[in-house]
Amino acid sequence: MGPQGLTYDGRMAPAGTPPTAAFFDLDKTIIAKSSVLAFSKPFQAGGLISRRAVLRSAYAQFVFMIGGADHDQVEKMRQFMSQLCAGWDVATVREIVADTLHNVVDPLVYDEAVRLVDEHHEAGRDVVIVSTSGSEVVEPIGALLGADRVVATRLKVEDGRYTGEIEYYAYAEEKANAIRALAESVGYDLEGSYGYSDSVTDVPMLEAVGHPHAVNPDKELRKVAAARGWPVLVFTRPVALQSRLHLPPPKPTLAALAVGGVVAVGAAVWIGARRRALSA
Repeated sequence: MGPQGLTYDGRMAPAGTPPTAAFFDLDKTIIAKSSVLAFSKPFQAGGLISRRAVLRSAYAQFVFMIGGADHDQVEKMRQFMSQLCAGWDVATVREIVADTLHNVVDPLVYDEAVRLVDEHHEAGRDVVIVSTSGSEVVEPIGALLGADRVVATRLKVEDGRYTGEIEYYAYAEEKANAIRALAESVGYDLEGSYGYSDSVTDVPMLEAVGHPHAVNPDKELRKVAAARGWPVLVFTRPVALQSRLHLPPPKPTLAALAVGGVVAVGAAVWIGARRRALSA
């Protein structure tokens, strides 16, 4: 584990030309929906959250997909998500993610994103996923995609359980800070590197590289991209990751855990609490 939430393999730049990298946001950039929130069905099946929370989260996921969330909403969801995880056994979470990863992620990966990852690797660039989602989810997805490194949010752990506090939060300006810290550690030439994201909150991350791209951008990021002349990419073809990466088949006994699609965990708790506050 590197500084400021970074995970990397310690490779340094070879003699001569400094290495470059392609930095990808994850949710709605590489995969079509929220990653860390996609596991509510498996978490419910594993006894970590209630059926009520799963059912209530369907509407929250719909809102997340069509409207996005502003900074204050994200902060509220962050707080409630971390509180929801308080007391969860870390080993159980990692086991559930590992056992259900194929079933949950398979239909959600953009074919265009996977091709772009391949193109950057073929060009000799490292691929780094930089996500606000938790490392327990982002790191396995990154491994499936062949990412070289991952930057992700980390929850604080004591005695093998989550405390409900966030140890490192990879969001907004902090993503840019993490990229610069990683560049310093590994030797990346950021001016020659690439960045991809869908959200205006990632403008600092995109500004940190010489080749920023807006992918399926929200309204605010689309405006920024137009003003600055950044390329806008539209990804529309979710594809089964197995068909792209020749993965082993998922465990059939776990396939039912992912039935019903992806739904939000933290957003559901936030929306429920917000409604209670408004009705009080």
